[in-house]
Amino acid sequence: MQLIARLRHSRFPLLALGSLLLLLIAGVAIGLVSEQALRRQMANEAGAQADLLASAVSGALAFDDRAAAQDYVDAVQVNPNVLAAAIYDENNRLVASFTRPGETLRPVAVPRGRTTLFQDGRLYVVRPVEEGGQQLGTARLRLRDTPASQTFSRYAGLVLVLGLSGLVVIVLAVAQGALRRANRELADRAEILVETNDLLHQQMAEREKAEEALRQSQKMEAIGRLTGGIAHDFNNLLMVASSGVELLDRTSDPDRRKALIEGVRQAVERGAALTRQMLAFSRRAPLRTEVLHLPARIEGLRFLLDRALREDIEVVLDLPDDLWRIEADPGELELALLNLAVNARDAMPTGGRITLSARNAPGVDGAADMVRLIVSDTGTGMSEAVASRVFEPFFTTKEVGRGTGLGLSQVYGFVRSSGGEITVESAEEVGATFTLSLPRTEKALAEPAAPAAGPDPERTSRKAEGRLLLVEDDDAVAAGVGHMVRDLGYTYVRAAEAADALRLLEQGERFDLVFSDMVMPGDMDGLALAKAIRERNPDLPVVLTTGFSEAAAAATAERFRLLAKPYGIDALAAALGETLNTAREAGRGAKAG
Repeated sequence: MQLIARLRHSRFPLLALGSLLLLLIAGVAIGLVSEQALRRQMANEAGAQADLLASAVSGALAFDDRAAAQDYVDAVQVNPNVLAAAIYDENNRLVASFTRPGETLRPVAVPRGRTTLFQDGRLYVVRPVEEGGQQLGTARLRLRDTPASQTFSRYAGLVLVLGLSGLVVIVLAVAQGALRRANRELADRAEILVETNDLLHQQMAEREKAEEALRQSQKMEAIGRLTGGIAHDFNNLLMVASSGVELLDRTSDPDRRKALIEGVRQAVERGAALTRQMLAFSRRAPLRTEVLHLPARIEGLRFLLDRALREDIEVVLDLPDDLWRIEADPGELELALLNLAVNARDAMPTGGRITLSARNAPGVDGAADMVRLIVSDTGTGMSEAVASRVFEPFFTTKEVGRGTGLGLSQVYGFVRSSGGEITVESAEEVGATFTLSLPRTEKALAEPAAPAAGPDPERTSRKAEGRLLLVEDDDAVAAGVGHMVRDLGYTYVRAAEAADALRLLEQGERFDLVFSDMVMPGDMDGLALAKAIRERNPDLPVVLTTGFSEAAAAATAERFRLLAKPYGIDALAAALGETLNTAREAGRGAKAG
């Protein structure tokens, strides 16, 4: 009672009211600062997690491996604050996802770039999935805005501090010294909190810089390895072609010359297949599947295998004729087997044996029938740790310049894109066995082309007729195509650039057809030339040629006849002849009308 009376006759009520008001304002301010700091911390941590997820699934998106992408997404569930996670491809199609009970995946409405957004009590994070500078898709996370437990504990603590402060104010008259000490402690704690917060932000910024530097380093290393691997594969093919050409000059045996010519032709076709494979890897060329009979297909690969391997390596084929048919891209299949053979060769520095066998594997308990293609070697083998990573992109145990780490990734990607599975069994010093399980197909084989019956005098006497404008900037290519054109019976005039071709046409030169490369130097490429000719002379047919898939897609979209490089004389004859016949029939129809 005496204390209350003493407080009543003093200025303490105003002091207490002012102190409480100041404490309330300070408490609200601290709460807001703490709320914002927590949000920034949550946003940074969620962004780092989304960056790691985007980096992890880049390989899975590159190979369209939905199972691997789902595994990475499922791993995010260990964070209880993550409500939903999803991976979308470059066309915003869902690839992999998970949601907590009560959560649903909403239609994609946020930007495709880097996004961190608090909305409707949720934290949304979007990060691009990139590889080699190309965006493959996006990784998206949805998290709780602020966990309820943290919100409760933070505001409960604030209420407790205010209550204690009120009690302190009531006893302020008798315990001002204690209050001053308490205020000093509170200030010290606030300073420590701010310093800790700043240190945390600094560490997170440094970690983000380190992660970005690591990703950039990995990209540069991948580019270097990829270049070496392409050179390695093309050198193998060039070796086959060059050895075949040299041996042609050393033999007059017709059968041997025919075999050598076939080997060179196969090497050229494998080179074109390798180019298609690399474009498919960069998502610029579609796979082309066919129904295949493995014994015949692999037997035709023996010539290339013999050239790619050393003389001290024996190749054994065990391919029964009753094998079921499969449906796959033949170029991808042959490249996969070549990659496996080259890896086996490198694992046998002193020679050995590669066995390539196949077996029918009927499905059990409703599983699909499979054809198992088995490639085994007697090489040095692999440890369990290495075998568990052999299909990862860019993983290699070879020396720099001897492999990119993409060979077995290509095999893995081919098998998965064909609807199959691949496994590896190996131990050190006992060799390795790769098993490719590919789905059986009931489709029939395509009718084989009739074998060439030799020169037909009547046919060779029927030479094609017409005058062509050949537009090609490369002298060597122009010379080779010119020989084929003359051999078919056409006459031609060559222009090195699109501008030269237009100049000839404007000068009144008459041609029955324009045959032009698409990728050329100068301000106008082949497609632009074809459009200009179509506008000025719609009756003059144009045939375009290129080996670049994006250019080919553009030509097809503009409805021009396209001849893909490399091509042979038969394909050239068909393209030119059919285009000319179509143009002449259209001209006759216009005259009759």
